[in-house]
Amino acid sequence: MPTIGWFEILIVIAIAIIVLGPKDFPIMLKKVGSWIGTTKKYVNNLQNEVSNIDIEEKHIDKKEDKKDES
Repeated sequence: MPTIGWFEILIVIAIAIIVLGPKDFPIMLKKVGSWIGTTKKYVNNLQNEVSNIDIEEKHIDKKEDKKDES
């Protein structure tokens, strides 16, 4: 899998400044940062819900095992 180094990131930023212009570049960075933050929150919530489902299933399995032993 190819990796992205600092030089490639610098090239992308330079092209973005040229295309967007130095005036609009900070606004675009803010928007992209907001999108990344929203995506991270969504993924984190999804991971927590999956984890909670797994914990609940284990808890239910333990209850069923105790009932079988009785």
